[in-house]
Parts: sequence; structure tokens; C-alpha cells
Amino acid sequence: MLTHEKPQVSREEQLQQERLEAIQPGLARFDEHLEQAGQFPLQATGIEILQLNVGRVCNQTCRHCHVSAGPRRRESMAGEIFELALDVLRTQRIPVVDITGGAPELNPHFRGFVTGARALGCTVIDRCNLTVTQEAGQQDLVDFLHHHEVQVVASLPAPTQAETDAQRGEAVFERSILALRQFNAAGYGTGDPRWPLHLVTNPTGAFLPGDQTELERHWKQQLLEQQGVRFDSLFTMANMPIGRFLHWLDGKGQLVPYLRRLQAAWNPRAASSVMCRNTLSVDWRGFLYDCDFNQMLGLCVDHGAPVHLRDFRPDLHHRRRIVTGLHCYGCTAGGGSSCGGALDSPEA
Repeated sequence: MLTHEKPQVSREEQLQQERLEAIQPGLARFDEHLEQAGQFPLQATGIEILQLNVGRVCNQTCRHCHVSAGPRRRESMAGEIFELALDVLRTQRIPVVDITGGAPELNPHFRGFVTGARALGCTVIDRCNLTVTQEAGQQDLVDFLHHHEVQVVASLPAPTQAETDAQRGEAVFERSILALRQFNAAGYGTGDPRWPLHLVTNPTGAFLPGDQTELERHWKQQLLEQQGVRFDSLFTMANMPIGRFLHWLDGKGQLVPYLRRLQAAWNPRAASSVMCRNTLSVDWRGFLYDCDFNQMLGLCVDHGAPVHLRDFRPDLHHRRRIVTGLHCYGCTAGGGSSCGGALDSPEA
């Protein structure tokens, strides 16, 4: 029997849903924009990426974090869920697995899963916060990732100490630069396709990211000249009105103005390329979502698709209808936003 019973929504998820629903009457529904653009309902085009959020345990407590991760969180994916994921990767021949958190490397099953996924021939992406490389027991992390040719997407708010530490905490920039030097020394960020090193940045406030191409040029020059480090690409992402960033917006009285800003920058070309169309997101318990943002709001896949990984059905998941909400403006504003960076040039 397929499982359509959704997990109980946590108090944290319920409060976020209620907050967004409370301001919805003053804003156009996201689906209205889809309808006007001839894109309603939003449908998946297949599953090219299985994204695992393996838990909310993290060594950092970032101000903008949509996961609200931190050292005190205890949610962590168990070994049996990792095994289910490997089974789906094996049977469905999904080419890419994207591992996120929290700090995914702190999950005790992380390395075994990476080894298993690489043995299946999958491209493996590790979303690394950089400073985790200096945590106890992680001193050989860079060597492990290098040995298995794992792609690294490393988050860094800014190429400067002041902005980075303001968002992530004291000395985070210095520790992040140390980690980048370790990755460079191992061969990452030098243009070798076996060891790509991409940086990802979110704005430090309630505004959209700048032009990704221009920012990448600036970042590469500044980090090389001032810190002696290299990377391959810069991904820009809009901040989502979810988690810690939602609370920050509310505290500043900026939630509605920020959502209006996102809505006014609606880009139908970006909407046609949003990551939920080719990605399936898995939470630490094995429940399924259209994206990591829906996951943090407790919005499981719907419209007839089973909600747990153990019940994966290619006929129901590959072409599923995607669950949308007010937060989806975050992925479709301006140049668009995804785990792989901007989706479109607004001037195109």
C-alpha cells in the first residue's frame, strides 16, 4: 500500500505557514502569475537530481538560514533512509545526488553514502559550509571528498570579513578562507572537471542578488588578490522568506515589502526553469518534497504522489504536479534562483 499520509507538521513549520497565509490576502497568489504565463499547473519534467537534506545539525548558526540549523538541532538522517536513497538511485538511474543540511558532513552516515553513490556512478554534490573542515573528526574531509571526486558547492556570504562574520559569526571568514586554501591545495577550484569548487552566496539583507556574472568576476579578483584562493563559479541565490530569515524580516518590519519586491520582479523565463521541475527533495525521515524550501515549510509532495521514499513510484513522481506557495516568488524573481545559481538574465 502506498503511503499518502503526511508527517505531522511541526510547531515551527505550522507557525511559518500561518505567517505566510496571514499576509497572502495583500499579495497576488503565485499560481495567478503561472496562469498568466501559461505555466499553470507547474509540473515536474523528470528527476535528474535527488536532493537529500540529511539533517539540521550544523556547526554554524547563520542569520539567513532557511533551515534554522545549528549545533543544538538533533534531526539527523538514519542509515536505513540512506539505504532507501541508494536503492532509488540504483533502480531509477538518477544521475545526480545533492547532499545538504545543516552541515551534511556531520551526519555519521555521510561518508558511507557518498562512497555508495559514487560506486553507482552518480555525480555527488556536497553543500559544504567550509568551516566544518576544521571540526573535530573532519580533518581528513577534504582528502575524502577529493578521493571520491565529489563536487563541492561551498556557501560564503561575501568575499570580505565584515559581511561574512556579520551573517555567520565571529572568525567564520578567516576559517572559511583556510578551508578554501585546503581545497585549492587538493586540486579543487583549478578548472579540473573532477574537482569543481563552486561558491554560493545569498544577499546580506532584504534585496535580490546582483548580476551573477559581474559578481563572479569581482569575487574571483578579490579572493585571488587578497586571499590567494581560487574557485570555479559563483552561484547567487535569493534569500527565502523561510526559517531564520523569515523571523529576521518580521523583526525588521520587512516581510511584506520583501515579498512585494520579489513579486514585482516576477520572471516567467525563470519560472520555466525552477529546480523543482527536475529535482526531488528528501528530508531526514525519508519524506518527499518538491524542493528544500517546501521541506522547511512542511509541504510534502501532493496531488497523488506518495509522500515517502520507500514508496517511490516513477510513474507518479517523475511528472508530479508541484506544490506552490507565496515563497515561490523567491525562485522566480529577477534572474531567478536555484541551488545552481541564477536561472536567467532579466535583460535577456
